[in-house]
Amino acid sequence: MPNFKTDLDIIIVGGGAAGFFAAINIAKTNPERSVAILERGKTGLQKVKVSGGGRCNVTHAEFIPSELVTNYPRGEKELLGPFHTFMTGDTISWFEERGVELKIEDDGRMFPVSNSSQTIIDCFLSEAKRHGVEVLYNYSLKNIELSPRAASRGFESNFKLETSQGNFRCKKLIIATGSNPKIWNLLEDLGHTIVPPVPSLFTFDIKDERIKDIPGVVVKHVAIKVLGTHLESDGPLLVTHVGMSAPSILKLSAFGAVELAKLNYNFKISINFMQQDTDDCIDSLKTLKLDLAKKLVYNAPQFDLPKRLWKKLVLAAKIKEDSRWADLNKTQLEALAEQLTNAIFQVTGKSTFKEEFVTAGGVDLKEINFKTFESRRIPNLFFAGEVINVDAVTGGFNFQNAWTSAYIVSQSINS
Repeated sequence: MPNFKTDLDIIIVGGGAAGFFAAINIAKTNPERSVAILERGKTGLQKVKVSGGGRCNVTHAEFIPSELVTNYPRGEKELLGPFHTFMTGDTISWFEERGVELKIEDDGRMFPVSNSSQTIIDCFLSEAKRHGVEVLYNYSLKNIELSPRAASRGFESNFKLETSQGNFRCKKLIIATGSNPKIWNLLEDLGHTIVPPVPSLFTFDIKDERIKDIPGVVVKHVAIKVLGTHLESDGPLLVTHVGMSAPSILKLSAFGAVELAKLNYNFKISINFMQQDTDDCIDSLKTLKLDLAKKLVYNAPQFDLPKRLWKKLVLAAKIKEDSRWADLNKTQLEALAEQLTNAIFQVTGKSTFKEEFVTAGGVDLKEINFKTFESRRIPNLFFAGEVINVDAVTGGFNFQNAWTSAYIVSQSINS
C-alpha cells in the first residue's frame, strides 16, 4: 500500500472537473481536514482536456440565473437556487484569482485566454497540491458500505470504501464520477433511484441527396421540428459527412434525449431554412420570378442560403439547371417553397458530438437537497457534476453545473 492515511475526513470519488473543484474549495477553507480524490484512471480531468476542441469551454457568458437554467433540459427547476449562490460571474472570479483569465467568444462561450485546456488542468493540479489534496490515480471504487456511527481506533467513520488498491474509511463522501454505470449501480444498492441513462448532445445521421457531398455548409438560422412530437428548436445548422449538427440539432438532441431514445433514433425532421412560412415564401418567389426573370434559378441563391445548398434544393424541387426564373410554373414555385420552408429529412441514427459525451440520467433529482447537494437518503453523502440527472446543451453549461454543484458541496461540508 502507498504511504498515506486510509482514514480520511473527506473522500471525493472522481478526478474530473467537479471532483477537483470540490476538493480544492474544501481544502482551502478547512486545511486541517484530510481530503483525497480517488480517480480510476491513470490521469484525471480528461473531459476538461478534450472540451471545446482542446481549449476547454469553461462556462458561458450568461449572468442571469433564470436565463441560465433554460439551457438545462434536466435540472432547470432544481438549479435556479444553486445558480443564485454560485454561477458564471463567480466562476470567472475564481479562475482569475488563480491567474487564469477567461475570454468571451461571439457565441457566448468562454475559454481561457491561452486557448488551451492545459491551463485549466495545470491550475487544478497546482491548487490541489498547494492545499494538500491527495490525488490517488488508478483507484477504482468497488463497493461502498455504510458504517455504524461508532468510533474505531479513535476515528468515527460513516463510509467504508473498497477500491482496487485497498480500503478506506471516511466521514463524508462526495461522488463526482459523471456518467458512470458502475457507480450508479453502487448508489442503487445503497437505496438511491437511478434514472436510466440515455445519450444527450449528439448529431443526427441523415442520408439524403440534398446534403450529399456538401459537408461544411452552414446555414445561419433554421427552425427544426421533430415530426410527431412537440420537439422543436432553432439556430445555426451544419451539414456534416454523416448528416447534420450545430446548435439547432444539438438542442433537439438534448431536450429530446429521452423521447428520441424511445424512437430508437429513427424519425423525421422538418427544416425551415428561412424565416418565412410557406405562403409568404411563395409570394417572395413570385417577386423573384419577375425581378430576376432572365437569370438561372440554379445560379441565383436567395435568402442568404449557401450556394451549394441552394443548388441542391433547386434540383430537389424538380427545377432544371438551365431553368430561368421567368420559366418557373406554379407547381415549381410551390415545390421550391416547400423545400425552403418545410424540407423533410429522415434521421436514421446518431453520432457522438466531437469528443464530448453527455448523458441524460443519473441520481434522481428528488433524492437530492439542492441547498447542499447532499443525499436526502444517506446523510454525509454528496453529489457533484453529471452523476445526478442534470445535463445541458453545448456551450459551457455542463461545466457550469460542475462548478456550481461542487462549490455548494464544499460550502455544505465546511459549514
